[in-house]
Amino acid sequence: MAFRRARPLAAGLVSAAVGVSLVLGGTDTSPAAGRTLTAATAPEPGPFNALTDVPGIRVGRVQSTRAPYLTGATVVYTPSRPLAGVDVRGGSPGTWTTDTLDPVNANPGVDAIVLTGGSDWGLDVGVGAMHWLEDRKGVSSPIVPGAVIWDIGRGGSEQARPTASWGYRAMQAAEDGPVRQGTVGAGTGALAAAGALKGGVGTASVTLDDGTVVGALVVVNALGTTVNPKDCTLLGAALGIGDEFAGLRRPSPAECRPVTGTPQDGTNPAGNTTIAVVATSAAMENAALTRMAAAAQDGLARAIRPSHTLSDGDTIFSLATGTGRRLSNADPHDMRALTRIGSAAADALSRAVAHAMIEATSVRKYKSYCDTYPSACVHLRR
Repeated sequence: MAFRRARPLAAGLVSAAVGVSLVLGGTDTSPAAGRTLTAATAPEPGPFNALTDVPGIRVGRVQSTRAPYLTGATVVYTPSRPLAGVDVRGGSPGTWTTDTLDPVNANPGVDAIVLTGGSDWGLDVGVGAMHWLEDRKGVSSPIVPGAVIWDIGRGGSEQARPTASWGYRAMQAAEDGPVRQGTVGAGTGALAAAGALKGGVGTASVTLDDGTVVGALVVVNALGTTVNPKDCTLLGAALGIGDEFAGLRRPSPAECRPVTGTPQDGTNPAGNTTIAVVATSAAMENAALTRMAAAAQDGLARAIRPSHTLSDGDTIFSLATGTGRRLSNADPHDMRALTRIGSAAADALSRAVAHAMIEATSVRKYKSYCDTYPSACVHLRR
């Protein structure tokens, strides 16, 4: 099955879940966008409906599906070194340099964030990204936090995993345009529903009525299922904006055999973890970013059931690339903007989970959502 290309999505009306963030008419001055509004407009996806719609963010990837490999890495390159936050909810996380992002510690900003396969061996990818920053950009002490998913052995060998050279090449390939989704990058060996479905990389964005952009990128490798057991639809697609999921249908009754997240034969029930990056064009203090990452975890809980289990290492990083006065948890005047941005991040992450499942392609014995429920995807735009 051929890879699907990332595509811009048409804007439209916002779903009710996103609509709670709207300013309902009148004139408003937005601390996030720094400008006066004369009328409310409905949020809509950015031009790429991707994390790269947030200014100052580039995404690169490297992967291999050639036996015995089935793994990859994704980097989020941030040349302006914005502040970052992190929230870890899973019981089996694999991370590095996350303490640097704690609000009580010195946080000068990050040069990149790494999401990778390879379990704990994926740390090598972060080191490779650091070497690229030193060699190509002259960064003497790169700050590159990261998180891993477990995909060890899914291609046939436990030694076939990403190395430092993969991180170097992913940084070299980082771009600010469309982002390929599905069985690419860190999602190459990802699975969902305890191995019953192929997982992958997904991304989504939204431009709020004040011009603030919020984006998400996720690697879905979950113990839980992304499928509604009642009708076999994707849970995250319910939050789609306008015709974002145009053509996606409810599977036929004959095909609807719900996956419940029960471990399958030959599947390691501990080999899970969904990892993600959410970002905004607003400027934020570190504590506000940490709260944004925490709010975004609700996006996983809405799109993956169950989430945050002892067998998952669910980790979300957050970035704020804006300049000017930083929104603060301590300023009551900023509460409204921070609430809206956090809500948008959660919704974008739910949508990104759905895109990851739709764009994933079957590899070897691992079947994608669209191959498991072909009637759901037959009318999707390509």
